[in-house]
Amino acid sequence: MAAIKRLFTDPNHLTLQELALYHRKTTCTSRKRVDSLLPVDGLKKNHPTIIPRAKDFYEMWKRACDTAAKCIAEVKECNKQRWDKSHMEHDFRGGDQLLVSKLNFNNRKGPKKMRDTFGGPFTIMKLIGRNAVDVKLTEEFSRKHPVFPVSLVKPHFQTEDNKLETHRIRNSRVGGFPWTCEENNHGQEDQT
Repeated sequence: MAAIKRLFTDPNHLTLQELALYHRKTTCTSRKRVDSLLPVDGLKKNHPTIIPRAKDFYEMWKRACDTAAKCIAEVKECNKQRWDKSHMEHDFRGGDQLLVSKLNFNNRKGPKKMRDTFGGPFTIMKLIGRNAVDVKLTEEFSRKHPVFPVSLVKPHFQTEDNKLETHRIRNSRVGGFPWTCEENNHGQEDQT
């Protein structure tokens, strides 16, 4: 053993080669064990600190980490309260009518102020988990993907007043005023 060169010793003052012989392993596999030991592990507990400001830095760092953790917990709680205040669980079922937001549709034409923000009504084919719905799209939207998140849909309530919906004809003006065409009397009506 005297011929073995002492390159590194562990806390028990054994070299890598001695550890390998003792545990009947190669030096590569025994090196993993030795590398896991930090230089701090070799220091005795009753020795004075090497750098006097190190303890102060450690305490400052610990206070900063504790303050950051406390702030993150407060923000998390605040966000949860805000979410709970405004969040409503949906009660959609298959066959219900709903309107889909056109927010992400890039093929909308006409002036921005005159565009409908929601399209539909569409019928729900099935629910996909708690956060998405599969709808049956009409001809106009047939090239769109039929699955939408719940955040982009809202229920459509059909009453006697809106059964005969008024359809806007965009970019059409009669005498400088926009006009609409109603289904029931097939006439033109001035909106002003």
